Formats: sequence, structure tokens, C-alpha cells
Amino acid sequence: MKTVLKVLLWVLIGVTAGLVGWAVYEGGSDQAISCNLIWGYSLLALAVVGVICAALIDTFTHPSGLLKTLLGVVIVVAVVGTSVGLVLSNEPLPVPNSAGGVFDNPFELRISEIGIYVTYIVSAIAVLVVVFDVLSGLVRKVK
Repeated sequence: MKTVLKVLLWVLIGVTAGLVGWAVYEGGSDQAISCNLIWGYSLLALAVVGVICAALIDTFTHPSGLLKTLLGVVIVVAVVGTSVGLVLSNEPLPVPNSAGGVFDNPFELRISEIGIYVTYIVSAIAVLVVVFDVLSGLVRKVK
């Protein structure tokens, strides 16, 4: 199975490199860029499906890890829910763009704002985890 996955990985890398090379050779033509975008979105979708399937398979084969899986799902739902709550509590403001106009589509503004809030919350959690890990390591050394 490992060999099959390695071959699949190298095939995907080869196709990606070929598509990027084609886009560079074409000088960034619309067709080449569109194909690269479709390929990138396909890889992203494949990765998401693979991660979800792997998590489900691992959960069913090792039920002892079910608590950690459920805790992870609860944390993700809490972070995204908090972000959505923060965004929906305010009216979106227009954002200036480089062409001298503004982005004023409320849906797009809210989606991007949710992404920004999720990034802030996850970054703060990551910093807290690192600080906690360093401090607990120091406490263990003192004992």
C-alpha cells in the first residue's frame, strides 16, 4: 500500500508540474490558468475527502480515540460558530479595492471576515498552546 501511495503522490506531483510548466510556456493564457485552477481545486477537494475518510476509518478502527475526535470536532464548531456570531452581529463595511472602487457585496464581505476571525482565533490558540507547552516543560525540569 505504501508503494502505491508513493507512486500516486509522484504522479500527482508530475501532473501539477506539467500543468504549471504549460501555464508558464503559454505565458499565463486563460485556458492554462483555468486548467491549473481546476486541478488545484480538485486536489483540494481530494485532500479534504481523504482527511475526512481517514479520520472516520481511524475512529472506527480505534474507538479509544473517539473522545479526542469528538473534542476536535467540538473545538472546530466552537471556533467557526464564534466567528460567525461575531460577523453576523455587525453590519459589513465596504472595503476599498486597488481599482479605486469598493467591495460592497455583503455575502463576500461576511465570508472573508469569518475567515479572518477564524485565523485570529486559531492563531491565538496556537500561541497559548506553545506558551503552555514551554511553561509545563520548565515546570517538569524544576521537579
